[in-house]
Amino acid sequence: MPLQFIGIDPQTGQDKSPTVFVDGETNDIVIQGFKPGGETEAEAAAFEVPGHAVGIPDDEAVIRIPARMAPFLREACDAVERADVR
Repeated sequence: MPLQFIGIDPQTGQDKSPTVFVDGETNDIVIQGFKPGGETEAEAAAFEVPGHAVGIPDDEAVIRIPARMAPFLREACDAVERADVR
């Protein structure tokens, strides 16, 4: 899985590293972020979407990235769209 680096939070310093990547094979967006607090994770797990099970599946995770990283998410989306993946 060759990851294409898109961007890292410029304000986290050397100890933290929320990062956005694009998978070069699947064009999936891969995000490294902060683990949410228990309250945030519980709220996400309790959220009801019609037609979907409530909860967080074992192979999924809730993450938090700083809002200041929105440009990196846009860039990752643009990279995926340029690859014409639907």
